[in-house]
This record gives sequence, C-alpha cells and structure tokens, in this order.
Amino acid sequence: MNYQKYRKNPVLHYPERQWPDKEIEKAPIWCSVDLRDGNQALVEPMNVDEKMEMFDLLIKLGFKEIEIGFPAASQIEYDFLRKLVDENKIPSDVKVQVLSQCRQELIDKTFEAIQGIPNVVFHIYNSTSTLQRDVVFHKNKEEIKQIAIDGTRMVKEGLSKYDGNLTLEYSPESFTGTEVDYALEVCEAVYKEWDHATDNKVIFNLPATVEMNTPNVYADQIEWMSRHFTERDNIILSVHPHNDRGTGIACTELALLAGADRVEGTLLGNGERTGNIDILTVAYNMFSQGIDPKLNIENINEIVEVCERCTKMTTDMRHPYAGKLVFTAFSGSHQDAINKGVAAMKERNDGIWQVPYLPIDPSDIGRKYEPVVRINSQSGKGGVAFVMDEVYGYKIPKKMQREFADVIQKLSEEKGGEVKPEEIMKNFREQYLELKDPFELIFVDIDDSKGDELTEVSVDFKYNGEKFHSDAEGNGPIDATRTAIRQCVPEIDFTVEDYSEHSLSVGAHAKAAAYLEIKDKRNENISFGVGVSSNITRASIRGLFSAINRMVRKSREYV
Repeated sequence: MNYQKYRKNPVLHYPERQWPDKEIEKAPIWCSVDLRDGNQALVEPMNVDEKMEMFDLLIKLGFKEIEIGFPAASQIEYDFLRKLVDENKIPSDVKVQVLSQCRQELIDKTFEAIQGIPNVVFHIYNSTSTLQRDVVFHKNKEEIKQIAIDGTRMVKEGLSKYDGNLTLEYSPESFTGTEVDYALEVCEAVYKEWDHATDNKVIFNLPATVEMNTPNVYADQIEWMSRHFTERDNIILSVHPHNDRGTGIACTELALLAGADRVEGTLLGNGERTGNIDILTVAYNMFSQGIDPKLNIENINEIVEVCERCTKMTTDMRHPYAGKLVFTAFSGSHQDAINKGVAAMKERNDGIWQVPYLPIDPSDIGRKYEPVVRINSQSGKGGVAFVMDEVYGYKIPKKMQREFADVIQKLSEEKGGEVKPEEIMKNFREQYLELKDPFELIFVDIDDSKGDELTEVSVDFKYNGEKFHSDAEGNGPIDATRTAIRQCVPEIDFTVEDYSEHSLSVGAHAKAAAYLEIKDKRNENISFGVGVSSNITRASIRGLFSAINRMVRKSREYV
C-alpha cells in the first residue's frame, strides 16, 4: 500500500462553528437531478420514454424542482424538454432546472429550449478548485472568476428572450477543493453582476463534487459560507454532495445543520463515480425522527421498480430503506428483541414506534412484515414466534417458543438454508394442529350446565387405531377430558401446567387458538399442544390431544 504518494487535503480552521449544537427540524427544498446527473452516469442513458416515466415518478413523489439536463449539449435532452412542453407535462408549481456552462452559444441554446416553461431554474457553473485552476484551465483566480461573471451576464441578457419566471443558480464546481474565501469572492461577484435581475432569490449551490475530507469539514465550509454572504436573506444555499468517501449522507445532514436550505440528489443515489447522495435516504432519515420529509415516499417498492427499469441498475439488498434485506433479521438475538419490542408496543398502544433494530415501521413505506424476520440456522425462538404471530396470527406462549424453534432450526440445518414462513406454518400444523398419533379425537360433547365446579364430557377417540368411548366429569372441560382418557388408557398420566388462548380472527367465522402445557408424571417431561376451533372449548380439547400426542412421542424418544 503506497500511501506515501497521497497528501492530506487541507481543512478549514473554523473554531467558531455552531452546527454541532443544532438539529434538523424541517425538510429542505429538494431538487432531483435524476434526469441529468443520474442519466449521464448510466452505461446506457435513458431513452425518451424512460425519461418520461422517470419524470412522471418524480412529479408523483412531490418534487417541485427537477433538473432535466443539459439541453444545449445533448439533442435527446433538448427534444425531451420540448416534449414536456408540447405535451403540457410540467405542472404549474414545478420548476424545471436546466444546466449550462458559461458559454454564449450554450446559454442561447438553453434559452431556446426553455421557451413555454413557466418556472425555470437556470443553472450555470464553472470549476474553481485549486487543482482544476492549475491542471485543467491554466488560469489564475481572476480569470476563473471572470468566467462566472461573464456567464451571469449572459443569462441576465438572455432574460429578454424568455417570458417565464427565472431563478439563477450558480455552482462553483469542485467547491470542496476551493479556498472558502475565494469561493465566496466568486459567488459575491456573481451576485453583484446579477444585481437582482429578477425578484427571485439566487441559488448558490456548493457541491461536494468530489468528497475530499470528513463530513465535519464540509459542514464547516458550508457554515462559513452561509455566515459570510453579504445578503444571506436573498440567497438559497444549496448543496450537491457526491459519495466518493462513502459519507455523502453524513455530509448532507451536517450541511443542513450548517445552514443549507436546499439539497440536490438522486433517487437511490445514482450518479457519477460512487454516485450522488440518495435523497430517499435523507428523507427517510428525517421521517424516522418525526419530521415530515415533504415527499410522497410511502411506497418504496414502486420507486425501486421504476428506477431499476429506467436506469437498468439494480438496488443492493443492503441499500438503506430500499434494499430487500434492510428490515430483515436472521440473528436470533435480533429476532428476539424485535419480537419483544413489537409485543411491548402493542401493549402500550400509544401510537409511537419503538422497536429494537427497526428505526421505522416497514409498513409505513410499503414494505410487508413477512420478510422482517427470516429464519435460518442462526435464528432463535423469538424469530420463529414473530413469524407465527405477524404472518399467521399465532401468539405462541413464551415457554413453548423454544420447543417449536428447535423444530424449525433442525429443519433449517437439514435443508441448509432459509426456512420460508409457509414452511414454518406447514411444520406447525404437522407438529401440533394435525398430530393424530397415537391419539385422535373423533367427537366430544361437553355439558357444563351443572355449575362452574362440574363439567361432564362424552368423548370418542382412537388410541393406536383402536376406538374408545368414555364419559367423565371434572372441574372443567380439560380436567374432565383428561379423566375420560385415563379411564381407557391409564398409563397416560400427566398434569396440566398452563393454559392460554386467543382469537385468530374476527367476524362470524372467527376462530380461536388454545395452547396447553402438560407434564408427564413418569419422567417430568414438558410438552405443549395447540388446538384451533370456532368454539374455544373445543379448541382447548383439541389442544389437549395435541399435547398428549407430543408427550407420548417424547416418552418414546426418552425410552
């Protein structure tokens, strides 16, 4: 690793910083650059139909500022922009942003392209960094500043060719590699040249064209600029972070703390090199803190589907919020915590989401609960219990969870991978609900008309294939049935340790589930059983037979 060939990038000495003590309290102005940055970065750029679908999605999501592209430099972008105008696709409250270098022929062509659009952000830029001044442009500071001034003058002169509402945006490209006092000097020169040519505020966009340092350094640069603009109230301070160091989201959020008003980015972070910042991630982060993101992003699946189709790119399974596995826990300890957190939240019933490992409710962004907990050999009792509850409605008692989890873990080890919810339910039915060996309940009649202390039962059942009929009484249907069974098969001796029940559904055809825990008197083994019926008493009797069958199976294994 030849690290000696690299040098640390300079940092801003700024002890007066105030951003560390601030909090994000509201959503910024969002500007999507999917149709420019996100398009130019594709191996196969979008065609007109794909651009139209992406534009429609951005409108649906609620973006009020959308950068279309570089209409003076690309015929397809020029044609697409005109198609939006001709087909009246641009809502009256949406600003279309167009980009141009500070060259007369490009600015003239751009004005031609925006005719008929009611609201436009005219975005000009030139690179101001020390490196690009030296190796790309071979110009000094004054010459670079003059490029920005000339470009501003060209846009101001072009206003006579446009009858809509125009906002000027200027970017000192490669801002992160530019001395802040020089970046300010250039922006102030642009502002002076513009001289309030329109009543709209001027947008100064300070991009992290290349991430060059830690996010706190970018925040210092943004705050320094924000506090040194001479007419800050007439300026919209915008940021456009890239993700070269993998800290684009952090840069964006710290920039908002530092005074940024506006954020440019793309859906899912597509863009040159390592990409732009993912607007969705920043917005969902705000949402998770109880802040309205001011975007209609409640259906992440639809957003991903459209983006993948239009860009021909895939979304990583671990991509924040959008990835297929980001709300999924395989770890047993994580699953147990999620299971307990959901149960506690339901018990509190205060409408506040607080669940370990899940910063937001997946259903709030269109994700289903089914994949939240996925079961493999690394999973535990909490995960299996969560799947049974959230997917199928069975609230397995805590003591029983370990027993059934062992069954599923063994299955996972045998098949060598994930056990789907339907496989878990299949095993639940086989192990508990449909277990008919050696006992099979045929018929039961219950008479509890003689008071709370006495119940009579009449039971028909099979044991090892042989039919039996037995009448008995007890201090409840379970106790009476236990006695009835022992009258015919005396070697079956157990005590009932615990019982619980709950409804599985509501309405005229509602069913109930009953869970029984019994102890084998011969060897102290604990067994569990489950019964389901539209009648809770019948469900409890079925649960008893289920538990006895499991007890007998364990006894055979024990012997």
